[in-house]
Amino acid sequence: MSHLDESDRGASGQHAPGRRTPAERERHRPVRGARTPMPERDPAERIGGFAEVALGYSEAEAVSEARRCLQCANPTCQNGCPVGIDIRGFIREVIDGDFAEGIAIIKARNALPAVCGRVCPQEEQCESACVLARRGEQIAIGRLERFLGDWDLARDAGSRCMPEMIAPGTGGRCAIVGSGPAGLACAGELARLGHEVTVFESLHAAGGVLVYGIPEFRLPKSIVSAEIALLERMGVTVVTNHVVGRLSTIEELIAEQGFEAVFVGSGAGLPVFMGVSGENLAGVYSANEFLTRVNLMRAYEFPRTDTPIKRGCRVVVVGGGNVAMDAARTAVRLGAEQVVLMYRRTEREMPARREEVAHALEEGVRFEMLAAPTRVIGHDGRVIGVKAIRMELGEADFSDRRSPVPVSGSEFNAECDTVIIAVGSRANPLVASAAAGIAISPRGYVVSDEDGATSLSGVWAGGDIVTGAATVILAMGAGKRAAAAMDRALRAGTGHV
Repeated sequence: MSHLDESDRGASGQHAPGRRTPAERERHRPVRGARTPMPERDPAERIGGFAEVALGYSEAEAVSEARRCLQCANPTCQNGCPVGIDIRGFIREVIDGDFAEGIAIIKARNALPAVCGRVCPQEEQCESACVLARRGEQIAIGRLERFLGDWDLARDAGSRCMPEMIAPGTGGRCAIVGSGPAGLACAGELARLGHEVTVFESLHAAGGVLVYGIPEFRLPKSIVSAEIALLERMGVTVVTNHVVGRLSTIEELIAEQGFEAVFVGSGAGLPVFMGVSGENLAGVYSANEFLTRVNLMRAYEFPRTDTPIKRGCRVVVVGGGNVAMDAARTAVRLGAEQVVLMYRRTEREMPARREEVAHALEEGVRFEMLAAPTRVIGHDGRVIGVKAIRMELGEADFSDRRSPVPVSGSEFNAECDTVIIAVGSRANPLVASAAAGIAISPRGYVVSDEDGATSLSGVWAGGDIVTGAATVILAMGAGKRAAAAMDRALRAGTGHV
């Protein structure tokens, strides 16, 4: 697959600088300078629709950014990648203009580069481990990954880079419960290893949180569909509208349908509410429902589509994570005159990506920091406002963030006709009913070891259903580790319960 000979590879088999001509040495000489900016739609334009905000690098911009890379002998950036992508290697190919080789390097470890390049928090992972991060000039690794993913997507379907199939068919049959990032990564890796894979998805479209949770303006659904189509070309079968736990149990998948190993990657999409009065009023949404209606059901096109959504005039979004930002920015695009994001800590403590915070502010979302709702106010069964209290930061909590403390006598009212609650999510108890006897933690998550093995022989789990809500790439890493363990078990003849 690679045009490099062994002299161009390091001891690990990954790409490393080898013997070069003078012209090649000059091309690979690092160029000092600031990160190449990401082209974006103007805020005034983008709030009028759901078109993607970030436009992606041109070839010239990608090569310019790649040439800033030092091509370190010890690429510390790779240590920050949960799936172990050969970052130095694919950037080297961008420098050389060999985009086909660059995308092949990525797909050796990650089957969803166009997705991960958009939504993964590279600034906290690979980019934070970049040597240049010490002086605030880290390479835009995520943007380069997106560039190569998009370059590949732009080719004819038959010409797209296929992840290298590294084993002949084994005859082993594997079932994947859930088609989110963990499930898709597990499915792709098992297919590469030669196993027969079927993915069961409860909704009518595959992709999990990628299609129901992340808005079109951050991750176009056509990209998710194209990446899943490539997995299907690899032999993965996707079955939608199949709720494991209702239509079948995990025991039935094994005993009646003949699957020898099962991976549970059903995510943690059950919403968490605040526990204050008034949350049952009309006009109150969980962010999960709100975003699912808009993202998956395309409610913003109602009545051309079947699903309606309340287009609030004055909207309050509660929370400070990426989901809260997505909900607030979606409300803006639905035509709200005012969107207020209420968060009980300061902007500095927000867990949302800095990029998403900046975009929300550019698009007119107003931040109400150090404030927490104590009640949703209603009239005739509908929301008319939120009663909240001011907070101040006290001692650090278990997450090393300073705990918010109510300020006595600081209550205030915020008028609104829509409230969107984005304060977290948890595991659906349907998972436990799908696999009788599987060990569940006190918080409702599946218990597994480092390889994803659960208390049930032949059953693995990974992603948010194990860890709670986390990032796309961490879920994919869990799926890949479980796939490797499942492969070992199947080859050893111990996959079956």
